[in-house]
Amino acid sequence: MRRTITVVMFSAMVVFGFSARPVRAAEPAGLRVATFHADVTPPPGSFIYGLQRLETIEHPLLAKGIVLEDGRRRYVLCSVDYCLLSNGTHTMFRRKLAEAAGTDLACVAVQTTHVHTAPLVDQGVAEILEAIQDPPAYYDLALYETIADRLAAAVAASLNGLQPFDQVGMGQAKVERVASSRRVPDAAGTLHWRGSSSGKRAELRALPEGNIDPFLKTITLARDGKPLVRMHYYATHPQTFYRDGRASYDFVGMAREALQEKEDVFQVYFTGCAGDVAAGKYNDGTPEARQALYERLLAGMEAAVASTAWMPAERPEWRTAPVLLPPRSDAGQSAADRRAKLLDEKVQPFMRTWHARRLAFAQRADQPIELSLLRIGRVHIVHLPGEPMLEYQWYAQRLRPDDFVAVAGYGEGSPSYICTERAFTEGGYEPAASAVGPESEGSLKAAIRQLLGVE
Repeated sequence: MRRTITVVMFSAMVVFGFSARPVRAAEPAGLRVATFHADVTPPPGSFIYGLQRLETIEHPLLAKGIVLEDGRRRYVLCSVDYCLLSNGTHTMFRRKLAEAAGTDLACVAVQTTHVHTAPLVDQGVAEILEAIQDPPAYYDLALYETIADRLAAAVAASLNGLQPFDQVGMGQAKVERVASSRRVPDAAGTLHWRGSSSGKRAELRALPEGNIDPFLKTITLARDGKPLVRMHYYATHPQTFYRDGRASYDFVGMAREALQEKEDVFQVYFTGCAGDVAAGKYNDGTPEARQALYERLLAGMEAAVASTAWMPAERPEWRTAPVLLPPRSDAGQSAADRRAKLLDEKVQPFMRTWHARRLAFAQRADQPIELSLLRIGRVHIVHLPGEPMLEYQWYAQRLRPDDFVAVAGYGEGSPSYICTERAFTEGGYEPAASAVGPESEGSLKAAIRQLLGVE
């Protein structure tokens, strides 16, 4: 591990021109940051993923983030321990946070960690279900208005604790034996799908890790060498178990909270482009496997922190870019097909709501989804919607090879999987479960180029 840290520190200092020690510099006037958190766990008896009733709260589901102020405007970055927030529900969370922070809706990014032991809420689905006879039960949207109000109150209260910062730290380290590709070929070239707990099957466990981003990236904001907040970015499905009535922030939240307790520094975790990445090679669904994943992710976080290189803080820049992602139109995937399955009472209730999700996206597909980027000097934080495949993270980083680019997926959740065009040719679970067509690759990459200012 020591050798890995040394290599990463050297790479960061040479490539990015940073210092290994905090550099004192006069911060731009008004450059301040505040941290906030709120318990967003729904009450027992409420629905969580899979329309399971919540029975046990193993860990409180948390929403954590920062408010950044530059003397002219405020920006909000928030990560929520939910599976997905979609359509009007995602917008409602952003709007309430914008009002609480005294800023514009466009200056708020809300991502989910995508844990599957948590809610998946979509106002568009609720509206569709309300319009049909004898609909399946669904989430109580009024409850999530209340929860969003609680989070907004935490954001408003955090403004009393805005603190100046004058340094930005960048660190990265390899995470060992956590992530593995969900789409991996065997020696004969046959594509195998390896989900989040495929370690139960020896033949899937034996396949190589495949295409992953092994690096966890950590961004630290500090004042006079004292860290105020750390934000971590890593690409894997954060899922070891689900559909057993438990609420949990799973192994990624366990690592986040353990490091916060150890360092006494506020920690936020964002899931990267993990649409085709999971812990399946190393997870068999047992408590022992989850404990090992937590420990190895925590070790990666600590190594990234130890590798931190510093630069003086600069005035931030916030950029947005709209993207239109074309809905599926192939056989069996049209809005009419989805509606027919939604209305079929022989279909299981959860699957009926699944078809309503696809229909909700098709009905809003002419409304652009807003992407955003926060830049501080040579640091770029990209916020993407849906469940983007890893290629989009690699793509963003390739566009700025001399800069430090961190990517968070799982913003507006209605597109579901955002696959590559090649994935549709290969087939498999992700393109089958996607709400968007193969043309979405070109659309999303064009928006990423716009965010990063690359023509």
